[in-house]
Amino acid sequence: MSELQRITSEYIEDEDRIRLTGEVEGDKIVALWLTQRMLVRLVSHLLKWLEQQIPVAAPEALRNEQTTEMMQGFAQQAASAELSAQQPVPCQTDTLTWLVNSVDLTDKGQLMKLTFKGTNGESVTLSLQAQPLRQWLAIIHQQWRVAEWPQTMWPQWMNEASSSAITPESSSPFH
Repeated sequence: MSELQRITSEYIEDEDRIRLTGEVEGDKIVALWLTQRMLVRLVSHLLKWLEQQIPVAAPEALRNEQTTEMMQGFAQQAASAELSAQQPVPCQTDTLTWLVNSVDLTDKGQLMKLTFKGTNGESVTLSLQAQPLRQWLAIIHQQWRVAEWPQTMWPQWMNEASSSAITPESSSPFH
């Protein structure tokens, strides 16, 4: 199973899907198609995992939803602020491409491992700690807005943090 080293996430209007183009070992490129339905399921699990990654200073804060939202917002803003521009991973005509039909999530404590699977046995993994995961979700959120998909699944802390870090008017891919 190959591990994604670097990825580009981009909404493709003609497909009405998000394409995740990634480099794997040996400078090979793969392109994964993620439907809105698949992303709704995936993102909801990833957001729950992120919410468990924030250490809360005082036990009372655990019972205060407003404080938790604020902490999540700060963590998201910090992660988005450290997102740096990179060259996109190119998707070429000979790129191995497949529709993701399932994603296995493996919680490894401080690391979330995503295994994207296709219908013909294709698979590739992406392992992210909390901060890179927040950065990737900020990119997915921005592309979600470009797609004009319903925003109801995104928590308020993500909406506020992402709108201040990445402009939704941009339709260019992020890496």
